Amino acid sequence: MRQMLRTLQIAFTYIGTIVGAGFATGQEILQFFTQYGRWATLTIVFSTAVFIWLGTKMMILAQRIGAESYEDFNRHLFGKNVGGIISLFTLIILIGVNSIMLAGAGAIFEEHLGLHYQTGLVLTVIGSYLLLKRGISGILQMNSIVVPLMLTLSLIIIFNTLEHPGAHRFLLLGTERSAFAAGLSPFLYTAFNLGMAQAVLVPMARHTQSERPLIYGGILGGLGIGFMLMAAHFAMSAHMPGILQFEIPMGSIAFGLGPLVQLVYLMLIFLEIFSTFVADIYGVTLQLAQRLPISSAFITPAVMLTCYVFSQFGFSSLLALFYPMFGALSLVWAVKLILAPMVPPSKSVAPPKSELLPASKPVPRSTRR
Repeated sequence: MRQMLRTLQIAFTYIGTIVGAGFATGQEILQFFTQYGRWATLTIVFSTAVFIWLGTKMMILAQRIGAESYEDFNRHLFGKNVGGIISLFTLIILIGVNSIMLAGAGAIFEEHLGLHYQTGLVLTVIGSYLLLKRGISGILQMNSIVVPLMLTLSLIIIFNTLEHPGAHRFLLLGTERSAFAAGLSPFLYTAFNLGMAQAVLVPMARHTQSERPLIYGGILGGLGIGFMLMAAHFAMSAHMPGILQFEIPMGSIAFGLGPLVQLVYLMLIFLEIFSTFVADIYGVTLQLAQRLPISSAFITPAVMLTCYVFSQFGFSSLLALFYPMFGALSLVWAVKLILAPMVPPSKSVAPPKSELLPASKPVPRSTRR
């Protein structure tokens, strides 16, 4: 029973880390999948397989080498010097993407709840800080609540789309895009998201004693991501091409299902942003704690303050700046992960007993210099 619970926590955390603002609004799915018409269903199936394969491989490899942060993992993939440079660049991009998440939370409060932009930022930062005091256990518990709600909303959208006259179009939708572009798109998408997810999946694997929950958690998590991708694509295809005019495509669908669904959808968008923000801040804190002789109790608020400052530049401008940069890095990282040989279990580094089920406390700081 305990292993089953741990498996579900890993699966939900995997899903919650991948699903961010772009996924929730539908923009990512529209740009990477739905716009490719009839090819989209196949590319979603391919993406699901890659999420299962590489996500599981990353977690198992991280556990076997005893990686405490994504910097340890990158040093294993690229070597000490190059891995350190890759991790430093990843750190900068993660701070940028976290600023985007924070700006997205502020936009929700301002545009949909009628509250001040700064109110959304401050509440998100305070809530994140309180949750991060619980360490990895807090992240697991949060995603165990948020992700089932997201999956439930996906089911509601599917059932409502079945009654739409264009429900069958997800298999027949035409496109002007080439088959090559359609085939490349899912690889770009999975590489980018897995590159982001390593910030929390690597330390989560380190805190897991057995490989079995990682394997089954990776499989269930990948399937869950694929299900949500397919549900959103199925719904948006039924409303093509008119849905292209909306900045929040999935929002236009949810808003048509009544005020209750609209409220639930807005709440879930915020929670998805919140869960990704918390997970990334956790990963960044671990990485900085290895580099700096400073307690994580000071690192976490410092990183949050940095994200708060950058979030003042707005959601769209930050998105345009950081996403292309990290996309290129993620491609290199994903290829390296594919080519990396697995470390035999006999050579793995077992985590200390105190790390298997971490207590509700701040992120532990590494003793290495």
